[in-house]
Amino acid sequence: MLCVFSRSMASMNVAGLCLGLGLAFCVAFAGYAAEPDGKPLRIIVFGAHPDDCELDAGGTAARWAKLGHKVKFVSATNGDIGHHEQAGAILARRRTAEVRKCAEILGIETEVLDIHDGELMPTLENRRTFTRKIREWNADIVIAHRPNDYHPDHRYTAQLVQDAAFMVIVPSFCPDVPALRSNPVFFYSEDSFKKPNPFQADVVVPIDMVMDQKAACYRALESQFYEWNPWLFGYLNKVPADEPGRMEFARKQMGDRHQSTADRFRAKLVEELGAERGNAVKFAEAFELCEYGSQPSATELKRLFPFLGD
Repeated sequence: MLCVFSRSMASMNVAGLCLGLGLAFCVAFAGYAAEPDGKPLRIIVFGAHPDDCELDAGGTAARWAKLGHKVKFVSATNGDIGHHEQAGAILARRRTAEVRKCAEILGIETEVLDIHDGELMPTLENRRTFTRKIREWNADIVIAHRPNDYHPDHRYTAQLVQDAAFMVIVPSFCPDVPALRSNPVFFYSEDSFKKPNPFQADVVVPIDMVMDQKAACYRALESQFYEWNPWLFGYLNKVPADEPGRMEFARKQMGDRHQSTADRFRAKLVEELGAERGNAVKFAEAFELCEYGSQPSATELKRLFPFLGD
């Protein structure tokens, strides 16, 4: 059934298809996000753990929030095994507190689902949960991992979002929450995995102007970026102990990550912003359009990402 959303169908006769396949398909195919009537956009981002949304889309979320749009981050698991010295409820509470601090920094909302880290599965129950979250937020845009990712929680977060991409408009699925009348636009966050297909940047967002907020989020995610990841990858002895040193460490880590994105997709930045401004961007986040859900035109993309072309 999901094949009906493929980009290759964009040129087909929608009216004829609606007659043959019914109202649900018509809404899914033609129903772009909220009309350009001045209402704030509503964006929901799913990440597998309490830090993934912040890493993948924190800068773009800050830019949306500065323009008055509404953003919510959802961590699909509570992160309760993501540490070498702590685990269980103590770690889960700590990581929830960290992402709540990030939400304050970014000007958004956040939620952590009570599912154990490393145990997320693409079950019917979880499909219902994801569908309800998207409906309750009345989302115009949904962002998640791609399904070809190193971590099972990442893969299954992606799978659950994909599985919800049609169900959000089906009234009799989860009838306790009203179905959306227009299907959101779904995007994947950036990764570097190549098989079975590499990430394709359909939108690249400059985040130079919000890197202070991004670095502050990195600093707030202390359990991950000053303890767990350094221990896991063998550079714990390089983490500064003093606060000024830690903030500089955060800026360097974030800077390297997002400078790499800007350089990787420089051609797309130039396409979006023109040569002078596109080449001047130092830091960026990138997103790939999912073939499920609404398929926006170039004009619609600029409405959904209103800072493109600024």
